[in-house]
Amino acid sequence: MTFSINHDLVAVVARDLPEAWYLCVKGIMDHGYEYLITMGSHEGSKRKEFDSVVIEILYPGSKPMVPDVPEGVPPPCSMEYIESYLPYLICGGKLKDEQYTYGMDIEKQLPRFIKILREFGEGTNQACMSVGNAESIFLADPQCLRIIDARIRNNKLCFHVYFRSWDLWAGFPANLAAIQILKEYVGSEVGFEDGPLFAYSKGLHLYSHHWDLANMILRREDVKLKIQQPK
Repeated sequence: MTFSINHDLVAVVARDLPEAWYLCVKGIMDHGYEYLITMGSHEGSKRKEFDSVVIEILYPGSKPMVPDVPEGVPPPCSMEYIESYLPYLICGGKLKDEQYTYGMDIEKQLPRFIKILREFGEGTNQACMSVGNAESIFLADPQCLRIIDARIRNNKLCFHVYFRSWDLWAGFPANLAAIQILKEYVGSEVGFEDGPLFAYSKGLHLYSHHWDLANMILRREDVKLKIQQPK
């Protein structure tokens, strides 16, 4: 698979979810923009970040869906965690100490989302669920996931998701695995095969407290990148 850089745009094409994660870890550690966080999570520490990234995952339903890491490195997530995370993604309501859940917005849109895809198939671009509203900018930590957009191509259901800000270590693996499980459910409801998953962000990052772990990951010999620099 490939990792390419064209000015500030990073493009990643990966076979499955774990490969996408590895390629992004490698890419950010080698090419990420490093800066001090002045507002947001872990204020006062540093991030390495892609200014703009598009990721195409060709077979997102392939198993395993979570990364395999070397001995001694704590895994970023597990399938057990993802199963517990699913209600946060698709169910309304929140705990007392939560500002929001994605499910607060997604649950009420999901029936209409499915209905559009089932009835209109590849002839529509209107199956799009949004997360957050005009009040989100006033939250201490606004929602990271903002869009789950869908379309049918070649009889396959494709998802396009956008993250405002995205923690590559702790967020990416769980987020995309849970979104893929949602995608498979929607596909079963609308009668289309499972297709690629596309993810976009202007803020995919690794926090400085994960850099040592990332370097341990990158000692693996199977992590190779095909870098295409701008001409």
